[in-house]
Amino acid sequence: MDLARMTVPALIDTDLKASERHGILRALAELVVRHGDVQDAALLVKRLEQREALGSTGIGHGIAVPHCRMAGLDEVVLAIGISRTPIAFEAIDGAPARLFFLVISPEAKPAAHVQCLAAISGWLKGFAQVDELLTIRDPEALFRRLPGAGPPADC
Repeated sequence: MDLARMTVPALIDTDLKASERHGILRALAELVVRHGDVQDAALLVKRLEQREALGSTGIGHGIAVPHCRMAGLDEVVLAIGISRTPIAFEAIDGAPARLFFLVISPEAKPAAHVQCLAAISGWLKGFAQVDELLTIRDPEALFRRLPGAGPPADC
């Protein structure tokens, strides 16, 4: 599953302005609403908070993958954010998160939800590229690094 097929540069924010977990979820939800994929940011944040209450989506090594399923979507939506400030996200390794992958999947397609989460995990396998990704400041440049985005435009 190519991550680039689930997002666009407009769904990438390389300078999130939040200082805590709820603010990150809200900022990513508002990004998705501005793009038109979801209509209600408050409902999306509520769904994300409900999922976080089941257990943190902080996977360690500075990464969190907040996710939920929602009615009204046809396909998986992926928003990506980078925070210049480390955010406490109750990750399994205790490290704060700076790289966020927000996954919103159609309620009717649970397999697509799991496939997207697996694709993110597979791409970040070993976490070797996380430090490099965190240096990217341009959403388009980050988009070009995603699996399925093709070669960089300057090649």
